[in-house]
Amino acid sequence: MSLSTTSSLLANDNSHTSEDLYITKNDYEVFQSIRNKLKLVQRHIGYGNFNVISFDSMLSISRRASNIEEFTKSEIDFLEFIFYYNPATHGFFGDRISKNITDTIDKKLITKIPRTGHYLFKGHAEKTYYEMIKDVGDSLTLTSGIRSIVKQTKLFLDKINSTNGNITQAAISLAPPAFTYHSIGDFDVGKKGFGYANFTSKFANTDEFRKIQQLKYVDVRYTINNKDGVRYEPWHITTI
Repeated sequence: MSLSTTSSLLANDNSHTSEDLYITKNDYEVFQSIRNKLKLVQRHIGYGNFNVISFDSMLSISRRASNIEEFTKSEIDFLEFIFYYNPATHGFFGDRISKNITDTIDKKLITKIPRTGHYLFKGHAEKTYYEMIKDVGDSLTLTSGIRSIVKQTKLFLDKINSTNGNITQAAISLAPPAFTYHSIGDFDVGKKGFGYANFTSKFANTDEFRKIQQLKYVDVRYTINNKDGVRYEPWHITTI
């Protein structure tokens, strides 16, 4: 799979350095085709189900659904590259959480959280979330729970698209597919009615976050200047 450190998919941006990793123009058509097919699969099975869908199930749905074309070999090769490449080459130093692109979420181990569209793992993660609701208040809500490899891939590719093909910049604000702790227990919380601001540093200024800081049983995964090279995420709760 061809990637470059000198040119972007769309246009060079002087705010980025030559050390940033980009998807090349040659891969642009495949990249956008994958994004479109993932969007169609999500629409086909529903947002909540898409959160926990496996790679093999995604491929199967694309073959069976009349409105979705089957993923091509070039597209599968691209998806495998994005999963298996080493992001430490461009400054992301998080741990690899998922070893295989075909890893699945065991449906027996998860539970859907009412009125959120998201799932959490039964046991520690679920208990932690409801304890937080009790201690922080009903204004707190689950904004993102379990993310399968497929869901994280879609989010990551959409983030790359928003950065004009800059993988380095995308990985600062969103872990590559194999490196997300959302696949094994972590979850995001936010303030009801706060919208997209829940995924910005503005969340750190809310009363909800100030109360979270006082909870001895809660830790934030990505603190300021964290070792993984990820932006500060005061909303990201670790359960591992």
